[in-house]
Formats: sequence, structure tokens, C-alpha cells
Amino acid sequence: MIEFRPALLTSLKHYSREKFTADLMAGIIVGIVALPLAIAFGIASGVSPEKGIITAIIAGFLTSALGGSRVQIGGPTGAFIVIVYGIIQQYGIEGLTVATIMAGVFLILLGLFRLGTIIKFIPYPIVVGFTSGIAVTIFTTQIKDLFGLTTPEMPGDFAGKWMVYFQNFGTIDLWATAVGVISVAIIALTPRFSKKIPGSLIAIVVMTLAVYLLKRYAGIDSVETIGDRFTINSQLPDAVIPALSWEGMKGLLPAAITIAVLGAIESLLSATVADGVTGDKHNSNQELVAQGIANVVTPLFGGIPATGAIARTMTNINNGGRTPVAGVIHAVVLLLIFLFLMPLAQYIPMACLAGVLVVVSYNMSEWRTFRALMKNPRSDVAVLLVTFLLTVIIDLTVAIEVGLVLACLLFMRRVMETTDISVIRNEIDPGKESDLESHEEHLIIPRGVEVYEIDGPYFFGIANKFEEQMVQLGDHAQVRIIRMRKVPFIDSTGIHNLTNLCRISQQENTRIILSGVNPKVHEVLHKAGFYSLLGEENICPNINAALRRAKELVVEPKEK
Repeated sequence: MIEFRPALLTSLKHYSREKFTADLMAGIIVGIVALPLAIAFGIASGVSPEKGIITAIIAGFLTSALGGSRVQIGGPTGAFIVIVYGIIQQYGIEGLTVATIMAGVFLILLGLFRLGTIIKFIPYPIVVGFTSGIAVTIFTTQIKDLFGLTTPEMPGDFAGKWMVYFQNFGTIDLWATAVGVISVAIIALTPRFSKKIPGSLIAIVVMTLAVYLLKRYAGIDSVETIGDRFTINSQLPDAVIPALSWEGMKGLLPAAITIAVLGAIESLLSATVADGVTGDKHNSNQELVAQGIANVVTPLFGGIPATGAIARTMTNINNGGRTPVAGVIHAVVLLLIFLFLMPLAQYIPMACLAGVLVVVSYNMSEWRTFRALMKNPRSDVAVLLVTFLLTVIIDLTVAIEVGLVLACLLFMRRVMETTDISVIRNEIDPGKESDLESHEEHLIIPRGVEVYEIDGPYFFGIANKFEEQMVQLGDHAQVRIIRMRKVPFIDSTGIHNLTNLCRISQQENTRIILSGVNPKVHEVLHKAGFYSLLGEENICPNINAALRRAKELVVEPKEK
């Protein structure tokens, strides 16, 4: 179990006015940056815009107050759009609430049992595959609003959406298209003139004002705004505990696991990137606990899943934030905007928000990394493409599950290819050995004795390979010596295979001797009761002792 020690506590020990001033400015800027993103992510996820801001407020505060990183900024992110939208379509808002709470519990358990480092072992092609797939899916969901299309109810699948778009592209609204395209241009060009003011905020302010003036003075009201689609509520909701049932929770388990895994990956990835910039070191387990608490509390107030956000975290760092106080201030800024300025959000054009999300999807796509990974070994390319296509065509849950299984199978295949099994029949060259008692002369292998060398881990794939190789030899030696000096570990299948080998050998009057078993493998075999079958006298520390024992067991044929 971890020691519950948020980074905020250690940061406040030597806190100063200078640090507070830097955190205050960073917090205000990050709060302003987070506003349009929170609204856009909320709407794209299938909920009302205020729920996106509520998520940014509550999750942002809890992540900074309880997390293991000094600069991490939490809130809704683009990665969750696809999974959240799918859960709402299938289970409704209450189903999303239950799934998010379950995911929060999983994240807390991951942190409490110090499993934060396990997330780092997820293969990189899987991360890039589902991230790029999410980016394509987000882009697909924004086509309707970006071009102001008039369509029937949109299907949930990728191909179905594009079929509807092509069938109804004649309903394009040129004014909405202009708003969306100009918004993308403003966001893309803003970094050339200003590094501190986010392009998404400038685009929203400019295009909201432009659409308002067009509607007021030119009579152009075809551009849909947030107020046309949603009723804006600027009051903080009361906490509501959802109805929990065992059957409902079982059905939501895959979605909850996906949210937890995705949240853990993105949060720890964001914290790791931040460490590289600041030179600090985050506590991954503490960070997971904080993310878990945030995802348990936030949905009680109508929020959606949240995690560490790389873009907002980097904005915090670039503007001088160095302690969790900046993240807390960012949440307070969002709260003040929510309470006093939220009604103005009804004038924001949907096409402008679509433009914001198009840029978000482009940044998420990592197409340069995707292209570079295509030059890697075919196994990595297979994992990348399978994860990407499943994310786009089916859903993220299936993509992660299949991607992990495929990556594990390919990894085991690679291990099998690196593990070598050789047979030595005549003599052993002391110059090539490391476990001999004497290196003076060649060791002669007696007639009727075979020596097998296993170089690598002895797990289920190799166990079967070893058994097949012995069957192919077809002869019946009196003694078989199995050298295991280069076997770092053995699993249950390996033990089972070795046990069967000994029993079959006994039936064929062939004795088995193990040579050079390392202490870890020795302990595993001993606990499994293997030595009672083989006999302690047939477990030898090196090849010299094994050959001496073999000579004792060999029965010379009688002369006629």
C-alpha cells in the first residue's frame, strides 16, 4: 500500500510569494485555455456544455490537490470522447455515471497496490494505434457541425456516418463552413503571434462575435449556436448517487476498465512528459489515486471521465506554474466563469467548436509517429494497424483488448525465437563453457548419454518446443542431461512439461538429470514438488557433476 502524500503538501513546505505569483498567472491562463476545450469535449461526448466545465472544475481541483505531480492539470480530454459517447448511446447518462465511478475505483486500487508502473509496459504501437484511431473518430463526428449539414439521426458506426455525410452533402451551409474553416485557420496561425493566448479562445471570441453581428444586422441565422441546441444552466448541481445493481455493473465492466486503462495511460504519460520539461519526478501511484478519486466524485455532480491533460499541463508549465497551486487556481477560475459568464456560452457557434475539435483531432493523430512506426518490424506494424482499425471501425474497448492480446502473443513468439535448444552428443569444449570445475580438457559424453542445453526462459511455448524436439530424435538414451544454467525462469507449463518428460522417460527406462539450475528456478521446482519425482541426487550443480552421475547410471551392454 502507498503512503498517501500528495505533491501539494510537499510543495507548500517552502512556498513563497514569488511562487504564488507565478502559479497565479499560470492558473488564470490555464483556466482560460481550458474553458473552450471543456465545452467542446462535453458537447462532443454527448452531454451538455456545462457538464464539460463541471468536470474541468471538480476533476481539475482534485487532481491538483491530491495528485503526485506538481504541474499536472486534470479535466476532460479528447481521448474520452469516443468511449463516453458510446456509453451514453447504449446505457444513457446514468450508465456513464456508474461506469465512471467504477473506473475511478479501479484507478484507486491500481494506485494503492503500487501498480502504476505496470501501465508503462503497454506497448507503444497500441498507444499510438488507439490514439490515432480516436483522432480519426473525433474528426468524423465533427463533419456535420463543421459544414452545417442537415442530416437525419446519425448512426453510431464510422462507415454509417460517412455514408450519411455523402448522401446529405448537398445540404451544406456555406456560412457555417466559413465559420469552421476560419476558426481552424485562427487556431493554426495564433502560435505565430502569441504563445500565451490560446488560439481556440481567440477563435471562439472572434467567431462568436461575428456570428452574433451577422444574425443581428444581416439577418443570417443559419449558423447553429450552442443555445440553439442546449439549454445553458450556470448553477452548480447537487450530488446525486446513481442506482447501483449487480447486473448493471457487470454489463458496464468492460467500459469501466477501458476508461480506467485509458485514464491511467494518458495521465501518467502527461506526468512523464511534464517531468521531462521540469526535471521533477512524479509519484505515479499517488497520481492514479488522485485520478481515481476525481473520477468517483465528478460523476456524482453530472461530470464525465477525466484524466491528466497534456496540452493544459504544458500550458501550465510554459506560463510559469511549478506547484499544484496553479492547478487549484485554474479550477477556481473556471468556477468563477461558470457562475458568472456561462450564459454567454449560448452564442458560441457549433461550427467554431467543430473547428476547435478538428485541430484537437489533428494534434492527437500523431501521424508523423504513425508513419515512422510503419517502418518498424512487421509485428509492431500489425499491432499498430489492428488497434487503429478496431478503434475506428468497432470501438476502443475491443481495440485495446485485441491489441494487448496480439502484442502479448507476438512478444511470446519473439521470446520463443530467442530461446535456443541444442543437443550435445560427443564432447564438451571447456573453452566455451562457464560452469565447469576444470577447464583443462574436453569432457567426453559417455555412450548412451545425451546432453540438452536450454538457453532462455522455459515457459509454455518453449516447453512444447523442447518436447517436440525430443520426440523428433526418436532414440531412447539411457540418460538425458538437461542443462538449465541459462534458464532465468520457469512457469507452471514448463514444470508440467518437465514432469511429464520425467514420467515418460521412466517408462522408457531413461533417467533425467538436471544440471546448473539457478537458485530462482531451483526454488520454483522445489515448491512444485518436482524433486520428489526426480530425486535430489539427480539435481547437479554443474556439468561435471552431472556427467559423473550419468556414468553411474549408464549400464554397459554385455559382450557376447
